[in-house]
Amino acid sequence: MWHDQLMVDHFPEWVREERPLLLFIESAHKAQSRPYHKQKLMFVLSAMRHFALECHQNGYPVWYESTPQSFDQGLIRLLDKHKHWKLYHMEPNEWDSIQALKQVRSHTNRVTTYNNTFFLADIDEFKDRIKSGWRMEFFYREMRRKTGYLMEGELPAGGEWNYDKENRKKLPKNLSIPATFQVEPDAVTLEVQHMIEDLFPHHFGETNSFAYAVTSHEAQRALEHFLHTRLHSFGPYEDAMASGHAVLFHSQLSPYLNAGLLSASMVCEAAIRYSVQHEIPIASIEGFIRQIIGWREYIRIYYHAMMPEIRTANYFGFTEDLPQLFWDADTSLNCLRQCIKPVIEDAYAHHIPRLMVMSNFSNLTQTDPRQLNEWFWFSYIDAYEWVVLPNVLGMSTFADGGILASKPYVAGGNYINKMSDYCSSCTYSVKEKTGDSACPFNYLYWNFIDDQRETFQQNGRANFMVNTFDKKSVEEKQAIKNSAEKFLKQLPRNWSP
Repeated sequence: MWHDQLMVDHFPEWVREERPLLLFIESAHKAQSRPYHKQKLMFVLSAMRHFALECHQNGYPVWYESTPQSFDQGLIRLLDKHKHWKLYHMEPNEWDSIQALKQVRSHTNRVTTYNNTFFLADIDEFKDRIKSGWRMEFFYREMRRKTGYLMEGELPAGGEWNYDKENRKKLPKNLSIPATFQVEPDAVTLEVQHMIEDLFPHHFGETNSFAYAVTSHEAQRALEHFLHTRLHSFGPYEDAMASGHAVLFHSQLSPYLNAGLLSASMVCEAAIRYSVQHEIPIASIEGFIRQIIGWREYIRIYYHAMMPEIRTANYFGFTEDLPQLFWDADTSLNCLRQCIKPVIEDAYAHHIPRLMVMSNFSNLTQTDPRQLNEWFWFSYIDAYEWVVLPNVLGMSTFADGGILASKPYVAGGNYINKMSDYCSSCTYSVKEKTGDSACPFNYLYWNFIDDQRETFQQNGRANFMVNTFDKKSVEEKQAIKNSAEKFLKQLPRNWSP
């Protein structure tokens, strides 16, 4: 069993009928390959163990193997030992798992592969178009037609395909934020926690606050909790950020979808049913469905279309190490402190802190995007390479040169101030543009525009930024350059994963 395909309902029919031996492998080699967040390891291993127990209770014979070896080495050893075994598996999602299976196949012909049924889109149908720069919006419309989700015949429900323009409101003061869904760790999860603290004490993050679902049943409860408490307000405040609230109205279902405790079709159909029964605003349900059948499906295909060359993408040629603040959140920049602290504590922050604060800062400080990609990969509970790499090297850092995103996603302090309450409690002033007390995002942004002017001039959506910079006085331009150089020179950096 792959660690991200943990649902009996998606097994091939013959498996559900015949109940053959299910093989699970925990690889210490995999866990040690990166300093994976302790809560990520807790989640994956606890979910695997719970699923193995659930399968055993439902009449499946289970073989659960814990090995210090890599996955393929452990599997080859078992197949050599048990000559009568034949291996049946669903397509894995990640490149390394695909390569591991190739090693196994080169050793034995007793391997059969089935299509991955946890996703809605066929990779081969779309990958050539996406590799050529086909945008997500057009893929999304095709997926709406294929699934029938939020469709009225041939037309989109509500008359528009996309309501993103209505999903950019700042969080009002005194708006009540619902509590996040939490599960008390049981004996299995606590056993995993103790094992991780013992074996991986120096890995990133903390474990004490772990409260994630680790079974499909609990994940379905998390889905219901989101529908009842968050879906209605998800749309308008999808891009909002607030101090002390890493989730806001987001579903926080991505860990469960990406681990296979929930499937895309299950989540979408439950959300659409609920939205009809409870008159959920079209901008909220459409924005949620777009994240799943649009963005999530799209980036998976992009990943498979672009691998393995995309792993080394670095369009801007940045070589600086990751700033130290990504490791400890020790910074006077309140926005970064507010966004990174929840990652250290709970391995989670929603997509706007990831895109418009952390990735934005990485670009503006000329940080190697491949290091940022690695950090996202091991830091987030919902992170797997097929998810992280397109979002970081494609979307947020423009490292692929514009195949996935139409422009570099960079912004000054104004954007952060507009979409959050971070700036009001910051050491720096968002109103000041240069100098020691100015928000560093302000002068770093214009310094970036000037340094990368050729990229922006070639982009119809972004060339006005260069024109705006060029209209500044000589004195303003020099102050921007001086402030940026001083900040970058003094920024502590650290990369030793």
